Amino acid sequence: MKTYYSSGKLLLTGEYAVLDGALCLALPTVFGQQLKITHITDPIIQWTSRDHDHTVWFQETISLDNLHDISERAISGMTTSEILLQVLGLARQLNPEFLSENSGFEVITQLEFPRKWGLGTSSTLITNIAQWADVDPYVLLEKTFGGSGYDIACAQSKSPLLYQLHEYRPRVVPIDFKPPFSSSLFFVYLNRKQDSREAIRNYRNQDGNPKDLVAQITALTKAIVACNQLEKFESLLRQHESLIADALELPTVKESLFPDYPRMVKSLGAWGGDFVLAVGGDKERDYFRKKGYKTIIPYTEMIA
Repeated sequence: MKTYYSSGKLLLTGEYAVLDGALCLALPTVFGQQLKITHITDPIIQWTSRDHDHTVWFQETISLDNLHDISERAISGMTTSEILLQVLGLARQLNPEFLSENSGFEVITQLEFPRKWGLGTSSTLITNIAQWADVDPYVLLEKTFGGSGYDIACAQSKSPLLYQLHEYRPRVVPIDFKPPFSSSLFFVYLNRKQDSREAIRNYRNQDGNPKDLVAQITALTKAIVACNQLEKFESLLRQHESLIADALELPTVKESLFPDYPRMVKSLGAWGGDFVLAVGGDKERDYFRKKGYKTIIPYTEMIA
């Protein structure tokens, strides 16, 4: 039996603009996904996916013969079974020795976070399969789900990192990002999941000069990494939210959901769902609880 593991992800800065080359601050989470493989004699893959509570959310038996005729195509609209077949087939194309034996495998994936949280069910799967197949996870991502690849960098990292696309290739720099005010930061789940692929399409449809946005977001990312004062940190987050709101022509999450909240709230990754970062203490956390947001996680309990 072999076991592979990848970390989940949150994007603190650079959402959307990272696609055009902005420097972003990405945070691997303490929650991830495990993939275990065991050899079996039959030339099939017996696949089982388990959620954080160990309930089975997906099960499939795949004949290895079905991996021969996979062609690269958009996965939007595919079923889970079709997506899995696509990922495995393309991994095999990248490494013809992968799944080339006459025997098969029992595969079990185990999430450490609820799928609905949006912490990287797909990116951790891609990275785990890439490790198993001995292929480049960024290439496998590009051929399947697409995106900037920051989530792949997080999946392979044990610490916060700076991520940037340079001539369409990832640059990853691990950093020691431990804000002295981290006890005043927490994450709130918005009780809804956002489709990141749809969000990217919406961003691409907006007019505007991406070069200006890239330069401004890159400067803000550097300032946020260097910041050691909470008030300044909030100010930088506010500037960041304003820039992305203008680029998307959308209200900020604070304006749309929490206009009376006294401190800063920032969207993370695709706007409109998943988690937000909030600033405050116990009193402020009660604000969210009273509004029906039950999943509230301190920064130090979420970030690796």
